[in-house]
Amino acid sequence: MSDRLQIGERSLLIRPYDAAGDLERCMILWRRASEVGHPFLDAATLDADGSLVRERYMPAADIRVAETEGAVVGFIALLRSFIGGLFVDPSRHGQGIGRALVLDALRRHRALDVEVYEANNETRSFYARLGFAETGRRERDDQDRPLPLIAMRLAG
Repeated sequence: MSDRLQIGERSLLIRPYDAAGDLERCMILWRRASEVGHPFLDAATLDADGSLVRERYMPAADIRVAETEGAVVGFIALLRSFIGGLFVDPSRHGQGIGRALVLDALRRHRALDVEVYEANNETRSFYARLGFAETGRRERDDQDRPLPLIAMRLAG
C-alpha cells in the first residue's frame, strides 16, 4: 500500500520497498545519513556496518521508502515494531520526511521502539519531539563497541 502526502509544495510518496530497484539508492542514502548522524564512526567502521546493513538487516526488515520527484529521500526499516533504521537524505532534514515515515509505521503498529546512539543528540531530539520517551539504555552497541544506546518508545 502506498500513500501520497503533501509536504509543503512537494508531494511525498511513501511506498513499500522494492529490493531490486531500491537497495542501491537506499544504501547510498544510508551512507550519507550515517556520515552526518554518526560522526563518531570512522569510514572503515561505516564500511563494515554498510556490509551488515546490506547483507543482514535490509533483507530481514519491513521497509517503507519515501520518494519525491522520483528520488528516494528516506526510508524506515522495521523489525516488527522496532525501528531498526530511519534514514533521511541530509539535504532534506527538517522537511517532515522522517516524521511522515514514523507516523506511517505507527499506523501499522500499536507502539514503536527504537534505540539511538547517546552521542546522536539531533536524532534523540527528533524522536522526543514525536513523543518517544526514554525507557532504558545499554552501554555497548550491536557490534559490541563502547557506544551507549538510549532505548525509546512511542505508544500509539
